[in-house]
Order: sequence, then structure tokens, then C-alpha cells
Amino acid sequence: MSGPEGTESGTGSSETDMGSVVNPDNAVLDTAEDVERRKLVQLCLYALDRARSAGVADRIEEGLAEVGVVAVRPDGERFDPAHHEAGGTLPTDDPNLDGLVAETEVVGFTDNGRWLRPPIVTVYTRRSGASEA
Repeated sequence: MSGPEGTESGTGSSETDMGSVVNPDNAVLDTAEDVERRKLVQLCLYALDRARSAGVADRIEEGLAEVGVVAVRPDGERFDPAHHEAGGTLPTDDPNLDGLVAETEVVGFTDNGRWLRPPIVTVYTRRSGASEA
């Protein structure tokens, strides 16, 4: 007897039309291809982090971008603790810079919009006692 589309009543899980597995709570589980892709992407990120040649690092990053794995460098953007990890601060007297990302220390990555790792950034912070401009 069939249950909701893509599942079979009375079974632990089943294939959906897209090849993903759905458990009884209708949560989509990873396919073997998803797991293999994630492993390959993680290996590429490992190699990228350790590449000594800027040319090699650029080529790895370009190749990742071609398959939807995008580098995130939020320099100049407002610091967002939900998506950025603060690695340090840089004092500023400019109130317009307070809370903005000064530089990216470690590049972050998303895979088709899903976060793989947040960028580690340095954030401008207003020097205490700085006057309003």
C-alpha cells in the first residue's frame, strides 16, 4: 500500500523520484552519490588549503566553482555571526567601518548554497573613546 509520494507504507525508507532516500519522518537522506561528492569536495578543500602555488590554488578554486562549490570572501560586508567566524578584530576610528569585515583570513565555501565552512574573518571594531564623525 502506498503512502505519501516517494515512500512505501510500512517500510523504513524508500527511493524518491530524484534518487534520494526518505525515512519515515519524510526527511531526505543522502544518496551514495551525495556522500561521494561531499568526500571529493572535502579532499579538494584540503588540497586547496595546503597548495603552495597560487596558480594551483586558483585552479582548484575555479574547478570547484564549476561544480557549484563557491568561495566566500565577505570583505567589506557587515559581519554576520550566522555565516562568518570572527578570527580577530582591527581597531578603527571610522564609525562607518565598525562591524564590517576588514579581511578574510580563511576562505569559506558553499556547495550549491549549502554552507560547507564559514569564512574566518577579521572585523573592524570601533576604538573605545573614538569620537563621532
